[in-house]
Amino acid sequence: MIELRNITKYHEDDIVLNDISLRIEEGTQVGLIGPGGAGKSLLTKIICGLVKPDKGEVFIDGESIKGMREVALSRVRAKIGMLFQNYALWDFMTVEENIAFPMRQAYPEKPDEEVKARVAELLSLVDLPGIQHQYPNELSGGMKKRVTWARAIINMAPILIYDDPTAGLDPVTSSKIFILLKEMKQNHKTTSIVITHDLKGASDICDRWLVLKEGKLIFDGTREEIEECNVKYVCQFWRGESEG
Repeated sequence: MIELRNITKYHEDDIVLNDISLRIEEGTQVGLIGPGGAGKSLLTKIICGLVKPDKGEVFIDGESIKGMREVALSRVRAKIGMLFQNYALWDFMTVEENIAFPMRQAYPEKPDEEVKARVAELLSLVDLPGIQHQYPNELSGGMKKRVTWARAIINMAPILIYDDPTAGLDPVTSSKIFILLKEMKQNHKTTSIVITHDLKGASDICDRWLVLKEGKLIFDGTREEIEECNVKYVCQFWRGESEG
């Protein structure tokens, strides 16, 4: 469902992503890990078509998005739900309006009552019932994270990208979010990429793991393979050890 071929991205004279190629099959949940600044968020933005690579191509369902005009790209983006690391909530919209936005864009014919009911359902799922009419500046960081999760899945898109979905959440809520991620995959066969620093919480929900370091893909394999990997940095990162 997702294929990257030789993705390379520069920032001025520095290479940020270095010749990354991979294929993610339909229904697979992939954990994307690595240190800060490794290029994880940038890679997912390239997959969504929000950032153009300097070299290489992205294929979604076998269709290259390279050179697509905005109308065609919008059609592809409708297949992808995205939870952004920095929330990306509109301050001038209520919680309900923020969550409902992707559904109203993709399905303008849907009755208002149906959209509102779906928003209420998702807010209950993330333990935030009744906050529809609040604004983002009235919410804590953890609450904003849960609102962005609800927005990401409202359309039940076949591809979901979660950028650090449990950052800023307490352990109980984090556990609930990981359970919801697992249920999304099991019940709806979603293809997903999970950027996370919570390896303990995510270890049981991902079929496959990718490790980025300094813009390079240095590991691609199953949990069993990463447990047995003899690449020193991968072992240290996975086990939370220092390089000293």
